Amino acid sequence: MTMHQANPTWGAPRIHGELLKLGFTVAQATVSKYLPRNRRPPSQGWRTFLRNHLRETIAIDFAVVPTVTFGLLYVFVVLSLDRRKLLHVNVTAHPTAEWTAQQMVEALPWETRARDVIRDRDRIYGLAFRRRVTGLGLQEVRSAPRSPWQNAYAERFIGSLRRDCLDHVIVLSEPHLRSVLSDYAQYYNRSRTHLSLGKDAPEPRLVQRQELGEVVSIPEVGGLHHRYERLAA
Repeated sequence: MTMHQANPTWGAPRIHGELLKLGFTVAQATVSKYLPRNRRPPSQGWRTFLRNHLRETIAIDFAVVPTVTFGLLYVFVVLSLDRRKLLHVNVTAHPTAEWTAQQMVEALPWETRARDVIRDRDRIYGLAFRRRVTGLGLQEVRSAPRSPWQNAYAERFIGSLRRDCLDHVIVLSEPHLRSVLSDYAQYYNRSRTHLSLGKDAPEPRLVQRQELGEVVSIPEVGGLHHRYERLAA
């Protein structure tokens, strides 16, 4: 089974990134040439910002996920902007400022180089949240009203989460969604290649040369995606 057949939502950049990690020296244009032509055009990238402070900045946001019983669950994400690494993800049916503040504590270790946290103006970030963030030594950077592009990295992650995972899953309950998110977080941080990281993953992957062995496919996120490794005979 080819990479494209096993991962039908992947475009040429994603497949090219995997091939680079397997030691294949092939141009992205060559990969694109042999992909089916009936694919949807790629989405436009988000405007980048705060490039001079990426290493000290995290971004947070909520995503709303419907369940099979038409209930709503709220996914909270904490993302490091330096290497787009997902620091923390959790889900609740009843988000509060206190719950959100506790997620910030769980997301950040005692010693962290983060100094700024980018968020929107949702009322969930109430007094309890602001006090906890200040206690963690973080300065809040609020985006302008109706300007999601100012929180581009978190918005982009949530878009990837939906396209890569949630659009293909029927959520049964809060524990079920939490389990799915845990699997996706591991895949996203350890395996998924990113254009902005030079076709690497948030947790860097070594390039495996052809002499290391045959290529094997490792299913991830319940088989929605795959990681490709070389396995010595």
